[in-house]
Amino acid sequence: MTTWITVCDTCKRDDWNAETDTLTDGETLAAAIERAAVDTDVKTRRVSCLMGCSHSCNIAIQANGKLAYTLGKFDASDESAAGIVEYAQKHAASETGQVPFREWPQAIKGHFITRHPPVPDAE
Repeated sequence: MTTWITVCDTCKRDDWNAETDTLTDGETLAAAIERAAVDTDVKTRRVSCLMGCSHSCNIAIQANGKLAYTLGKFDASDESAAGIVEYAQKHAASETGQVPFREWPQAIKGHFITRHPPVPDAE
């Protein structure tokens, strides 16, 4: 079962400047996550708008049959990207998607916004 990191590529932090910044903060974070995820068992994708503008930069960690998480308020940095990918790898290794707090990378602590239960297999 594949764990996906979905990155909002339209996210802009409050200090983003259209006159001086050629990429959105989301695009910068997405590129850093894509680099950090090379040679791992997680996949990445970009979407335009996770609708968490007050929490930018936003990502989601998801896999079929597992808990899904939305995280935000990240800096568009390599350190944030490394922590996100490390957490996603732990999510992938977990049967339920839940990762014990003691295993969370420091870079993702304080960034959780929502947790969603898996979609039921049947009605």
